[in-house]
Amino acid sequence: METLEKPSRPKSGNSRNMLLAVMVGQVGILTLIIVIAATIGGLALDRALGTKPWFTIGLLIVSVPVSIVLMVLIARKTVSKIRIDDSNTPVRKEDEIGKDS
Repeated sequence: METLEKPSRPKSGNSRNMLLAVMVGQVGILTLIIVIAATIGGLALDRALGTKPWFTIGLLIVSVPVSIVLMVLIARKTVSKIRIDDSNTPVRKEDEIGKDS
């Protein structure tokens, strides 16, 4: 009686998927931490200085571009790791087109 073996996935695909999952998790947690810190800091400043919503609103508005910049940095770092993992795979002709321009 023959046993059927599951086809194994290439390790590079698994590591790529894992890196993407980690990146999404990092971006989500980091964005949440930044927004919560901006809210708590704004409320504390408003309470201390008596300027009811202004510091909270200001810090929340500033937290958006900070989150976006950190998101881009994390994504670029993850993509560079994926490219390092893919350096052992052969390069297709389509990937080379437009690289020099």
